[in-house]
Amino acid sequence: MSFFMPDHRLALKALALLCLCSHAFAEQSRPNIIFIFSDDHACQAIGAYGSRLNSTPNLDRIAKQGMRFDRCYVTNSICGPSRACILTGKYSHKNGYYINDQEFDGAQQTFPKLLQAAGYQTALIGKWHLGRTSMPTGFDYWHILEHQGYYYQPKFVGPLGMQQHVGYTTELLTRYTLQWLKAGRDSTRPFMLMMHHKAPHRPWDPAPDRLEDYADTIFPEPSNLFDDYAHRSSAAKQAEMRIADERHMRSRGADLKAWNNDIDNDPGDTATREWFLNKLTKHQYAAWKPALDELNKQFYTEKLAGKELVRWKYQRFLQDYLSCVASLDDSVGAVLDYLEESGLADNTIVIYSSDQGFFLGEHGWFDKRFMYEQSLRTPLLVRWPGVAAPGSVESSIVSNVDFAETFLDIAQTELPTDMQGHSLKPLLEGKKPSDWRRSFYYHYYEGANGGHKVCEHYGVTNGRLKLIHYYKIDEWELFDLATDPDEMHSVYGEQEYSAQQEHMESELQRLRLELEVHSNNPL
Repeated sequence: MSFFMPDHRLALKALALLCLCSHAFAEQSRPNIIFIFSDDHACQAIGAYGSRLNSTPNLDRIAKQGMRFDRCYVTNSICGPSRACILTGKYSHKNGYYINDQEFDGAQQTFPKLLQAAGYQTALIGKWHLGRTSMPTGFDYWHILEHQGYYYQPKFVGPLGMQQHVGYTTELLTRYTLQWLKAGRDSTRPFMLMMHHKAPHRPWDPAPDRLEDYADTIFPEPSNLFDDYAHRSSAAKQAEMRIADERHMRSRGADLKAWNNDIDNDPGDTATREWFLNKLTKHQYAAWKPALDELNKQFYTEKLAGKELVRWKYQRFLQDYLSCVASLDDSVGAVLDYLEESGLADNTIVIYSSDQGFFLGEHGWFDKRFMYEQSLRTPLLVRWPGVAAPGSVESSIVSNVDFAETFLDIAQTELPTDMQGHSLKPLLEGKKPSDWRRSFYYHYYEGANGGHKVCEHYGVTNGRLKLIHYYKIDEWELFDLATDPDEMHSVYGEQEYSAQQEHMESELQRLRLELEVHSNNPL
């Protein structure tokens, strides 16, 4: 036997080391994923989507360094159901979460559980909003806002219980996210971090240093701010989300007048008001009161009414909403900066989206729920270094039902056959499959008994034509977005559109069968 023959123990050690190195390389080769998610962020309020209202330099960084999706549709435009759809990769009728304030069934299959099984470390920081008793499952770490969460002094819930934190929620979420990235994660494993903001959900309370950001800005009004809801079904007129109606959106000045009176009589160090539903510290209030007194001077002195009051409310609404967006954008920037500084950027995918779109005065509305474009369409920006071409734009119809399969595909994990979406990975790679969807199904369940009294409806869109059925009142709408992008005039029943209507009705039934929608009223 040659004396050059190595000892078998050395060979085994070498083999073990080789396997360990191979495993470490495999783990490093699988990208980290940071999913930044907001609440009610309209595409109209993002620079990368051509906003006429504000600038969002950090969100725009994601778009410039990656891909912007121009037609990302939600399956059910309301907060909780959108989140359940993303977790499960299934429509509401499959995951069982149809309306807000249900309790999410955490025992069911979700993508975080599948990522855990595949070796990913999973974390959720921020808004959960899937019931008051339902807690996250499938996460190695979670630190969530109690229910909706407040903008100031929020309560966070974790495995060890509830704790109240002092500060502005957007900034606190940023701090806790960076703390986890720096010290909470296992650096030997790839991670999926879900950073879920409250902003810019109402009541649109800006940070103390953002109160006067837009004090001198006059925002352009949408052309249909004073929509009369003619030429459509009765559903639009029935909805209770009009800026003009004091029952739907109270004048910010009127609320603050009563609030300020209460504050002036309060000898303590904290103050309350109905709009916040929580407490401001004395320091925070010192920033709020002079700024708001100045912003509301016109309301107090001119006794506004009619269209002038609507215009004033619209301007104040956008001032507050966009100030919340500005803090959100700062948060995104802080995360992007840390990824660059830490060397994580090249192997970390950053995805930004919102639970749905939002009306910013279009049709005279705030809120969402309708299948109209501003509500149906949500932002989706993805930076994947070396894969998604910088500055690329994708116009194919994609959806939040696709997110779960995308995350799993990115993680090189087998895709469950019962999920109802499609992985976006081929699109991110610039390879559109020939059989990609050409139409999309939508279904809103909450109905007239829920918030804002928006009628139950389902529908189908192919990006140009949109057919909507308000099934409880048995009324239909058909819009041609090429000639009527503001969706002001339904052409349902018009002879000129008979062929298109027949085609869309057929497509609607095809999708309902394909998706196994067996009931319109499951609750």
